[in-house]
Amino acid sequence: MRYLLDADWIIQVLAGHNEAVRAHKRINPQEMALSYITIGEIYEVAFHSANPQAHLQTFRQFIAPFTLLDLQEPLMERCAELRSLLRRQGQLIPDFDLLIAATALYYDLTLLTYNVRQFGHIPDLKYYQPAA
Repeated sequence: MRYLLDADWIIQVLAGHNEAVRAHKRINPQEMALSYITIGEIYEVAFHSANPQAHLQTFRQFIAPFTLLDLQEPLMERCAELRSLLRRQGQLIPDFDLLIAATALYYDLTLLTYNVRQFGHIPDLKYYQPAA
């Protein structure tokens, strides 16, 4: 594994946005992983849609080839450390984003995201954002 998918990346790909689709196709699915946090975020998007079951089915098909990463105590400790640091700096970001960042750091993965505004505050986090 080399990459961790963020929810906004998945949303862009599934919506068919050209650059997102092209960037996604360049990466081998066996090199990508998902956090259960991202799955929860995508499920929320599906349940907020007019046809939740169709969205859930599409999402489940999309994630099938990817490795799912569990939350573990050392990862949660890293998340708490990051949250404390960002709080002291006055740059606190949403908890789900902190958990995703901690997952990428814990597993030493590059985060595939369009959300550089939030993730850019995380020290040592590697992320990839394709051109818009």
